[in-house]
Amino acid sequence: MHMVGERSTRHAHFNLNYHLVFTPKYRRRSFFGPSRDRLMEIFTATCAERDWLIRGMEVMPDHVHVFVSCPPKWAPSDIAKILKGVSARLLLQEFPEVIQRYIEGQRKGQVEDDGV
Repeated sequence: MHMVGERSTRHAHFNLNYHLVFTPKYRRRSFFGPSRDRLMEIFTATCAERDWLIRGMEVMPDHVHVFVSCPPKWAPSDIAKILKGVSARLLLQEFPEVIQRYIEGQRKGQVEDDGV
């Protein structure tokens, strides 16, 4: 007998769901427009490749909520590490202006700190 939302593998019946929240460094507003849409595509594809189900996702300019159902062989820390690693690598390749904005912000902050 299956409960609502229960999934199964050859060796297990499970209903493991994780609510993960990701933020860019210094909570910068990096997720908007095309980068927001691409982030959602990356998360969807990454989860589909690993038999993870996205039960909910909300992308705000400065953070992301993902509610994901995964088989028991995946540790929550590994799920977060994979989602963050894949998305960061692809977004930085496809949207280099985001990292450029960050670098310029760092330089500006260093100049102001030196002058004090």
